[in-house]
Amino acid sequence: MRLSTDSPSINDSKSSNKHNANELAPRPTSIKDTGIQESVLLELMLKHLLSGGVLTKAQLVNKMGITGGIIQELFDKAKGLAWVENRQSSAEGHMRFALSEAGDRYAKQASMKSGYRGLVPVPLAQYSKICRLQSSRRNPITFEMLQNGLKALVLPNDLLHKIGPALNSSRPVLIYGPPGTGKSYLCRNLNATLGDSVLIPYAIAIGTEVIQVYDPQLHHAVDNNNESAQLDLVQGHDPRWIECKRPLRITGGELTAEMLEVQFDSHSRTYMAPIQLKANNGILLLDDLGRQRISAKQLFNRWIIPMEERRDFLSMQSGEHFEIPFELILLFSTNLNPNELVDDAFLRRLGYKIHFDALDEPLYRKIWFQVCEEQGLSCSEEMFQHLVNDYHHLLEKPLIPCYPRDLLGIMGDQISFMELKPVVTKALIAEAWSIYFVQA
Repeated sequence: MRLSTDSPSINDSKSSNKHNANELAPRPTSIKDTGIQESVLLELMLKHLLSGGVLTKAQLVNKMGITGGIIQELFDKAKGLAWVENRQSSAEGHMRFALSEAGDRYAKQASMKSGYRGLVPVPLAQYSKICRLQSSRRNPITFEMLQNGLKALVLPNDLLHKIGPALNSSRPVLIYGPPGTGKSYLCRNLNATLGDSVLIPYAIAIGTEVIQVYDPQLHHAVDNNNESAQLDLVQGHDPRWIECKRPLRITGGELTAEMLEVQFDSHSRTYMAPIQLKANNGILLLDDLGRQRISAKQLFNRWIIPMEERRDFLSMQSGEHFEIPFELILLFSTNLNPNELVDDAFLRRLGYKIHFDALDEPLYRKIWFQVCEEQGLSCSEEMFQHLVNDYHHLLEKPLIPCYPRDLLGIMGDQISFMELKPVVTKALIAEAWSIYFVQA
């Protein structure tokens, strides 16, 4: 986790992250230290044996994310209940274990209640504590940090002065403006500004129920989390927590009301975390606000308390309710009129409303020639002025940031097809313009 607003070297940053991870989530050394009921741990071990057949202690350490000492405690308990049997040692001399007939029956019964077979979950209380300690707001972003993080983007300075304070705020942020002005593109790059890593639990326990949180499609681990775990205590943080880059979850028109709640898969009999829980300690971007399957009004009604109090309330299929931190940067992006989406009371709750618009000519020029260089195209200043004066100004088309990449992309396709020199000409501009813009 980032300790200060200084810009440490990459190696220093990794060292700090590793040090903090060890302090935040020390490796448990006993069943009590895991914070999980012994019965839950036993059932999970039996389910792993049920699916794995015959396993060594080392294999169970990797599958469950707890030390060999704790596994041995569980083995002793299971053997006392006649659920586990010793099998012939492996070629390497490692003792192997399998379910007895009674253990097989019990494991199948446990699987009917819950199909979860992953790492040992972490208790909800521990998750809530660590999640709040990892808040990005504990280390405020400065102008220099934002400028460095977004240096690959061409942005007006006044926009940076609005975005930076918004990221440090605890309030949601609405970014609005015409299509193609770079709203979504900017949001997708904001994680580069945060730059540090956080601990994400593989799963959390709500009583005896387990919700999987870690999603490999969203959470990008910064290392392999020590796949070859040792049987005894080793240095490092609790492997039930995976060190990842701060998550960036983007959802658009596919968003439904169900995605905001804990989801139960009746086939696998497992619970999956809602999008806001997966995005905790990172950024959640709701793109194209107003085009979701849930209305903007329904969405804001659902999140009134989370947006104001930074805590959310969820429930399990059993009806059990619980509270989780709502510790994320919440961004809304839309090209619709905000006043037509929600009323003034909701807009007030959003806190920051940042308008994106067309660029001035110097910034548009910078993007144009930047894209030319990326695509290996040569363009004279005369051709650029021809585009601006005889097309944008004459036809009253604003200088929108997405136009250079789109227009030059079409020109590149024309050049490849016609086997022309990679040079922007009046003819190519005319052809690209007529293809890109719908004629009145």
